[in-house]
Amino acid sequence: MVKVEVEYCGVCNFSGQCHLLREFLLASSPDLDISCRQGRRGSFEVAIDGQLVHSKLSCLAFPQHASVLAQVQKAERGEAVEKVLEQPIKDCNLM
Repeated sequence: MVKVEVEYCGVCNFSGQCHLLREFLLASSPDLDISCRQGRRGSFEVAIDGQLVHSKLSCLAFPQHASVLAQVQKAERGEAVEKVLEQPIKDCNLM
């Protein structure tokens, strides 16, 4: 069974993002072990079987759900996982 762990920032209210990712992944792979836990400020870190595949702390973006699913499917086949693609940052205004 593939294990997906997501650490999210509770102060930033990223729990909803975590639950959206969780539901997306479970819709395609219902046997996943997915945990969402509150962690560091600004974080949205995704690990598959203990390997970090996305870090919002590093890239300042959320992961693309389809890219996370593709890596989960690789892990299910016993293949090595890689970093996931990021969602493009939009609706961001610099002042």
